Amino acid sequence: MTFTIGIISDTHGLLRPEAVRLLAQVDHIIHGGDIGDPDIITALRRLAPVTAIRGNIDTGEWATEFAETEFVRLAGRPFYVLHDLNAMRIDPVAEGIDVIVSGHSHIAKINTVDAVLYVNPGSAGRRRFKLPITLARLEITPAGLKPIIHDLEVG
Repeated sequence: MTFTIGIISDTHGLLRPEAVRLLAQVDHIIHGGDIGDPDIITALRRLAPVTAIRGNIDTGEWATEFAETEFVRLAGRPFYVLHDLNAMRIDPVAEGIDVIVSGHSHIAKINTVDAVLYVNPGSAGRRRFKLPITLARLEITPAGLKPIIHDLEVG
């Protein structure tokens, strides 16, 4: 049985149709902050259950609904979600975390350190600098974790 998680971040108030298409078939969505507009989360919740945290641009009254960090267990795997990885104040190995999800940098990156998977989906919102527009999907299978970055501008 495969459980698929869509991971998106730094939408900055823009939910692209390409992102919606890639997230339409997932079992759960994680938003890594810098949402930009509460309607983004409303739209994502139409696709799947959502775990979302606020980022540094999420300062309006609406943003108080979202914590700065979240622990969530999906398909039996513990996740820790925060916006800026540099602000992490926990030891994921000591806490038994399998996956760290972050955003903020707008740079998509998948990395494993001390058996902890780190996923930054990059930015799915408005382009910053010359960085690609990306999100990630993570499949949890009996064989393990299978993360992939999707470039939203490459079909």
